[in-house]
Amino acid sequence: MSKSGKSHFWALLLFSVGVFMAALDNGIISSALTTINRHFDVSDNWGAWGVTIYTLGLAISLPIAGKLSDRYGRKRLFIAEIILFGLGSLFVALSPTFELYLASRFIQALGGGGIFIIGNSHILSTVEPDKQAKYLGMLGGMNGIAAILGPNIGSFLLDWTGNWHILFLINVPIAVALVILGLMRLPESADPNTGRLDLPGTVILSLAILSLMYGLTNIDVDFWASFREWDVSAFIGAGVVLFIILLLYESALERRKSGDPILPMTLVRQPRYLMVLLIGMLSGGMLAGMIFIPGFTENVLGIEAEKSGYWMTPLALASGIGAGMGGMMVSKRGPIFTVVLSGVVTAVGFALFPLWTELKWQFIISSMIAGVGIGIILGAPLNILATEGLQSNKGTALASLSLLRQIGMTIMPTIYAGFIARGFNNMGELFRTEFRDILNANVEKANLSQEAMNELAEIGRHMASGGGESVSAGQIAEMIGRIQDPALREVIRDSVAEITRMAAENGYGGLYWSAAALGVLVIAAAFILAPMRRNIAVPAAEGSGME
Repeated sequence: MSKSGKSHFWALLLFSVGVFMAALDNGIISSALTTINRHFDVSDNWGAWGVTIYTLGLAISLPIAGKLSDRYGRKRLFIAEIILFGLGSLFVALSPTFELYLASRFIQALGGGGIFIIGNSHILSTVEPDKQAKYLGMLGGMNGIAAILGPNIGSFLLDWTGNWHILFLINVPIAVALVILGLMRLPESADPNTGRLDLPGTVILSLAILSLMYGLTNIDVDFWASFREWDVSAFIGAGVVLFIILLLYESALERRKSGDPILPMTLVRQPRYLMVLLIGMLSGGMLAGMIFIPGFTENVLGIEAEKSGYWMTPLALASGIGAGMGGMMVSKRGPIFTVVLSGVVTAVGFALFPLWTELKWQFIISSMIAGVGIGIILGAPLNILATEGLQSNKGTALASLSLLRQIGMTIMPTIYAGFIARGFNNMGELFRTEFRDILNANVEKANLSQEAMNELAEIGRHMASGGGESVSAGQIAEMIGRIQDPALREVIRDSVAEITRMAAENGYGGLYWSAAALGVLVIAAAFILAPMRRNIAVPAAEGSGME
């Protein structure tokens, strides 16, 4: 292996492990939230801040880490990010109070947020153009697999050790090894800039991201009504105002040529780059659809709650395969073709959930198709599109792309959850229109005794007196609890379960149709983007076909 080949091998290995570790911690905590809340004696609402604060820290760190890595060197920033992440993990595990635990999660996020950006930027700055897509695909695959498998790995470690601290302590020796090997094996790469560091712009950008992301995380399932709440409208409004101030300040800074803007206006003024950012946000929305897979398997397929998370595994493996495919497709057919392919495959995979998926084997096929589609867009194509034609600021360009993807992943779960909520809120209507027929069919198959039939008639009179228009879960449980005949109790329980499944199908159907629609929007955006790239030199290695 040549010297450059060894250098690329070590860079890919170290960045892959770092990306996997950081992405894993974004989801691994979800399996331990109840245990952590109990340990610190806090409510579920307060406990959720362990996730929220990490999301905010990631969003803030993305553009800062991207800019600093361009300016001071990707190796140097990678080492700093790993040290920060490792210290944050150690502090989380050793935190004696909930307040210190939250502060440590924020430190951990500041360290973890830039690792993926720095890795991609390093590849785009040091690797030969014909190999970049393959390496970016590998890195994107690690990021996607870790994000999807995080809850499962967390559950496994928690069941195995019975100790939530191990979820964070395990990061410490890995971080130490990455720092040592990084110092020894990673080559340095940077875009030297003699301009003064843009500290005011950095502060404004951080406050803008903090305000915007905090407002977005407070949106609930009643999407539009949420904007009447001050913790949504005020913070989103403040974020928008701060972004406008930032753009005005950065424009003035660029005209004076007296500094190194945190947000280069040469990027912001390019319609092509803005379209790439839009596709990035849409891809984040598609990725957010994966969060609801365990709920789908539990409520629609009837899989036990404690096992539902493990059904993410086929999807995670498929996303890793898709990321590798995306890298190869970029090399052979170009990034636009690859983005279109991702949109098509993802839309088909998500559409199969409401159209076709009723059995477990059908779910595996549907989820793997969706996983391949998501994986294709995770690594190479958008990173190539965001940085093509740039001689500098590649880390900054990638950081903005990741930030928009993060915004998509923050907004869409609320919209998706709204579909599920509306599906279950419609259960009263389903009871009124469907329950009698379902119950009669189950009664015919059950061969009930006369006593059970008399009891059933009494239940029917009771439901009729209430109009049957609105039935709560508590009323259903109370009704089943009063039934004396065991066979009748089982018949009614099965009938209620069928109504619940129908409500879940309606809710999750809307969710996955909307996720499929995002795939169609990605296709449309890619076709709009294609002619915008004509003035950019595209590497010959991309091959023929749709570029």
